[in-house]
Amino acid sequence: MASTPGFPPGDAWVVFVPGLLVQLGIFGGLFVGFGIIAEWRAGVIDRMMVTPASRTALIAGRVLRDVVVLVAQAIILISCAFLFGLRVPLWAIAAGLVLIGLLGAAFSFLSYAFGLITKSEDAFAPLVNSLALPVLLLSGILLPMSLAPAWLQALASINPFKHVVDALRAIFRGEIGTPEVALGVALAAVLVVLGAWFGNRVFEGQTK
Repeated sequence: MASTPGFPPGDAWVVFVPGLLVQLGIFGGLFVGFGIIAEWRAGVIDRMMVTPASRTALIAGRVLRDVVVLVAQAIILISCAFLFGLRVPLWAIAAGLVLIGLLGAAFSFLSYAFGLITKSEDAFAPLVNSLALPVLLLSGILLPMSLAPAWLQALASINPFKHVVDALRAIFRGEIGTPEVALGVALAAVLVVLGAWFGNRVFEGQTK
């Protein structure tokens, strides 16, 4: 497949592994909301809300834990990929882990917020799948969008996660200073800020 016209530069591992890492960041962050629904049902969230602890700290602490878990999983995935032939410099791996951490934090904030809004696994699951499926198909995670028809590439270009995938692939190729990387990192940072704002608003609303 790597010899197919339109396939991105670099070997197959440099294209495939970044896609898996982005998928890990997205899905690893999206599904943490199931846990907070269970905690809300058990009364844990109500008990937390009567403490003097900052509401921002309560949700940010959870997100930080999720990011640590995601980064550990990403390191394991990259280590396995090295056994199969992936070869990238250590600085590229470190930069990639930062990008995955930002993406995971954004989705973790959103997942906790939607979990507290729905307060039901039956409502939360279809909502998560409705968000995840378009992201998965239109970001080039599984197959590079450069192999898709022109109309599908145009549709994918408005998907911010497609640019994050492209940025991580560029980082793994050693192209750290390109506009492609800058755009992907900037979009990931914006998503974290928006996710943190939304998650904090929902968390604070639980006290009303």
